[in-house]
Amino acid sequence: MKKYLPFFRGNGYKFILAPLLKMSEATLELIVPLIIADMIDNGIANSDKSYIIRMFIRLLILGISGMAVSITAQYFAASAAVNFVKKLRHTVYENIQNMSFSGFDKSGSSTLITRMTSDMDSIQSGINLTLRLLLRSPFVVIGACVMAFTVDAKAAVSFAVAVPLLSIVVAAVLFLTLPLYAKIRSALDSLLTLTRENVTGARVIRAFNIEKKQIDLFDRQNGFLTSLQEKTGRISSLLNPVTCIIINASVSLLIFLGARRVNMGAISCGAVVALYNYMSQILVELIKLADLTVTLTKSVACAKRVSPLLEKEQVSKNSVEDKQSENYIEFDGVSFAYPGAGGLSLENVSFTVRKGERIGIIGSTGSGKSTLLKLLAGFYPPTSGSIFLNGKNIENISPEELRSRIAFTEQKPVIFRGTVRENLTVGSENLTDERLISALKNACAYEFVSQKDGFLDAVTEQNGSNFSGGQRQRLAVARALSKKAEILILDDASSALDYLTDKMMREAISALDYSAVFTVSQRTGSVSDCDKIILLEDGKATVGTHAQLLETSETYREIHFSQFEKEDEAV
Repeated sequence: MKKYLPFFRGNGYKFILAPLLKMSEATLELIVPLIIADMIDNGIANSDKSYIIRMFIRLLILGISGMAVSITAQYFAASAAVNFVKKLRHTVYENIQNMSFSGFDKSGSSTLITRMTSDMDSIQSGINLTLRLLLRSPFVVIGACVMAFTVDAKAAVSFAVAVPLLSIVVAAVLFLTLPLYAKIRSALDSLLTLTRENVTGARVIRAFNIEKKQIDLFDRQNGFLTSLQEKTGRISSLLNPVTCIIINASVSLLIFLGARRVNMGAISCGAVVALYNYMSQILVELIKLADLTVTLTKSVACAKRVSPLLEKEQVSKNSVEDKQSENYIEFDGVSFAYPGAGGLSLENVSFTVRKGERIGIIGSTGSGKSTLLKLLAGFYPPTSGSIFLNGKNIENISPEELRSRIAFTEQKPVIFRGTVRENLTVGSENLTDERLISALKNACAYEFVSQKDGFLDAVTEQNGSNFSGGQRQRLAVARALSKKAEILILDDASSALDYLTDKMMREAISALDYSAVFTVSQRTGSVSDCDKIILLEDGKATVGTHAQLLETSETYREIHFSQFEKEDEAV
């Protein structure tokens, strides 16, 4: 938990004042039974109204003072908890944003969302209650016991029995429920992941008529989560009844012993009332302590889950230094394997790119096309080998600088909720309407965007649901073209486009001034006019021009002539 210490800074006085003020409030409460006992023994017993009024005024002053102290303490506790979690959430979110793709693959988006939302809320509740009750409740319990023995040691013997028993009960519940809450959060993660997959893949699920199968799978995981919660709930639910039984038995013993000692003349009636009040205070505080125990157990489990995200991810780097090179981009013996994968996705890939060249990448599904481009963009570090940009190892270039030089369009275009303008200016500043319009035209997106109400300020729904698949692809390409970058990467960015639109977009992009353009496509016609074509087969690369590959590569010929009947070779 040392990782959480920096988040206390700036609000340290609140973390100190909140529990101290709650202990001050508790001190005032411990005085109340003594005043009531005095009122009974000296005021009511003697029918002294003026004395009763004086004692009442004292109680009123204590009550008002206690309320003022309590409100102040509550404010400090709430403020400290909120600010603590605010800083914590900011740090976790920043680390998530800087997380490598390997980190995302390992954690999963559903898990990260849970950490940022429900886990943070649980930590905030735990801090708030801890500041208010962790010192106050034990202080009241111990203080009430001490005051009870001060009033009458023999009558207070029930306190010596009740408090240890109650402490054992609370500790037992804490011991049994702590591991269960960790399992509950893990099961909740699995359920959220399944739910997210079902929601995002709803069309596929319905197309294959597997709704019942997915509902059954959801029911099993939901049932497992429910069984864990029920088991934890059964254990936690024992807390209040058991504590009440112990307290009520202790109260009965207290009244019995107190009544006998009153009859013997050893203590007064006011003393018995004071002892009863102290026992009631213990009951209330132990119930609060039990609730704190449950909340704190959940918070600790959540804090342990959030803890790994507080460390910035350490990515191992190759020791290869920069070098002098005439090439703009160079892949030197690059191999890569995804974490946990059985084999290499890319194996010993080497090629060079001169400044101004256009590179086509083609290959069968799973051959490593997208992986190669993600390595170039710095999303993953190579498992072995090196990638150079202007002679500089990209692992020696900061991610911010590297990605500022690259405009990237992935296979599945991501359109954010907002407007067309906001989507086109993602990661870019001070872009004029003229530049945005030019990007739309080059991406063949101007026509359908201009027909939308608001044009550049037209609304885009979440995931671009108010646009077709081809329109989303063209918007994503326009976003890449809007960015002032040296390298343009189009990862199968025209797969949903017809041949004519694809050709028009390629011709428009070829006229733009980029240091390098990488185009991934399943169509040989889309890469045939590139300066170089990289053919990937099972992670291995063959490099050449369209004519060279047609002559030397049987695989490339098969791909090309399988499409030749469907599309004009000149396309």
